Amino acid sequence: MYIIVGLGNPTREYEATRHNIGFDAITRISDDYRIPLDFKKHKALCGKGMIAGEKVILAQPQTYMNLSGESVRELKDFYKAEAKDIIIIYDDISLEPGKLRIRTKGSAGGHNGIKSIIAHLGTEEFPRIRVGVGDKPAGWDLADYVLSRFPKEEQPVIREALGTTSEAVKTILTEGMEQAMNQYNRK
Repeated sequence: MYIIVGLGNPTREYEATRHNIGFDAITRISDDYRIPLDFKKHKALCGKGMIAGEKVILAQPQTYMNLSGESVRELKDFYKAEAKDIIIIYDDISLEPGKLRIRTKGSAGGHNGIKSIIAHLGTEEFPRIRVGVGDKPAGWDLADYVLSRFPKEEQPVIREALGTTSEAVKTILTEGMEQAMNQYNRK
């Protein structure tokens, strides 16, 4: 079983912001594989289903970004999952909008949601898909930038990236991390 977690902040105020790209990816995966997000448990909105014959739990932590690790730890403990079977999807300002970077492990790189997950899991070794949201413009506060929405001209690129993220998850489940990295990190 795999646990696929998209990071973001709950409430309408944060919908469709750069920081919520992980939530948006989970919504896209939910739609693509007809897995309803229909129960709240483990401090997350969750769905249970199958992707390409693999059992999955989809989760959008409802703890707010900086406490994401609380939810991820509860999911891990409840489902007796290994860290290597928990895929985290989140925003990355160091990547151009829509670019993906898939890794098997790594530091938080300044991302507070990932810092929280590392602290609660006690390891940096869990798969992750970073979705580029672009670097903040000069003079912008970082928090204001990641909590802003994508301008109209970036929206098609982001929609495409969400579809690609959904495909990448299926590739990870069916062909492994190595194949997914080879296939999606080049683009």
